[in-house]
Amino acid sequence: MSVVSLLGVNILNNPAKFGDSYVFEITFECLEQLEKDLEWKLTYVGSATSDQYDQELDSLLVGPIPVGVNKFIFEADAPKTNRIPDADILGVTVVLLTCSYDGREFVRIGYYVNNEYESDELNADPPAKPIIEKIRRNILADKPRVTRFAIKWDSEASAPPEFPPEQPEADLQPDEDEYGAEELDEEEEGAEATAETTGEASAAAATATTTDGDADMAGVEEQGEPAEEEEMSEDGSVDLENESEDELEEELEEEVEGEAAEGDDAMEVDEKPADASKPQEVMAH
Repeated sequence: MSVVSLLGVNILNNPAKFGDSYVFEITFECLEQLEKDLEWKLTYVGSATSDQYDQELDSLLVGPIPVGVNKFIFEADAPKTNRIPDADILGVTVVLLTCSYDGREFVRIGYYVNNEYESDELNADPPAKPIIEKIRRNILADKPRVTRFAIKWDSEASAPPEFPPEQPEADLQPDEDEYGAEELDEEEEGAEATAETTGEASAAAATATTTDGDADMAGVEEQGEPAEEEEMSEDGSVDLENESEDELEEELEEEVEGEAAEGDDAMEVDEKPADASKPQEVMAH
């Protein structure tokens, strides 16, 4: 169970100009007294092709953290345009708001950001060199992507399991006795079945060689029957193909309906407790 739960993030200046600061109002709940501060970071993804263009816009330590609901303002500078490729300044990118405790990240909130010109004329025919002063950003604040990680807090009891539990009884019996015996039984059964099949085939071949010469004529007269069987098999294969296509179409329709019913699977922040009192202002430094 996480000691710190994120309750809400409000973006106080959205939309804004590209060069304006990012201002977040963050509310979270602390269930236990923490020995260390929380570290918050804001990262701007400069390009989808390489993480070398990512910029850490700002970071700050928040603490000491009292038990209960807390709130603070996180303000970070805009990204430096000289570290972003000109082709990636306009369009959609991402900003990541993360929080760590004692160097261990336990929550990450991702927002899509759309950068475009303020005028339709420039959007229709953007210049080769972006005009930063005329670009505005719009953060999709209503669709954050929240990822949580289980970490160790102050006590060892809070540490998540790193290895599967020990199973001493699994080593009492050798693996070959437990698993090899079953495989040997299957091999022996397969060998016996093969021997029986070989014996039956040999007996059938011997019986066929003792038939009289009329069998040759009978074989000539019966040559017309396989044509009907082939035609029947063709008809049957067409029906099977049609049935499989219908089944696939029904499955596809069910999947589409299921996705439409689920809607956007964006994770939301934790719900604020009903009996929560007024948030406490915590110190950011």
